[in-house]
Amino acid sequence: MAKRNNDHLSLSEVLKAFVETNKLDKGIDKIQVQNAWSDLMGPGVNNYTQEVTLKNDILYVQLSSSVLREELSYGKDKIVQMLNESLGKDVVKSIVLR
Repeated sequence: MAKRNNDHLSLSEVLKAFVETNKLDKGIDKIQVQNAWSDLMGPGVNNYTQEVTLKNDILYVQLSSSVLREELSYGKDKIVQMLNESLGKDVVKSIVLR
């Protein structure tokens, strides 16, 4: 039988411990980056965004517009900074636009 812990913990503390114990951080980061991309870029960019994937701290974004891809390539560093500020931690190191 499992030991009962009589300390009172908030739900956020319990969920944080669960995520850390089961090593779910990377999966949650992937989802949060996708949501942050759609929130920060707005509907104009989202209409041309086909896929957003995070692999090994690199954000891969597939766009259907070559003109938009070229335009966004000039502001990659700014986009990385905005995404990391939105997430509250350094998750994205660089962006690859396809």
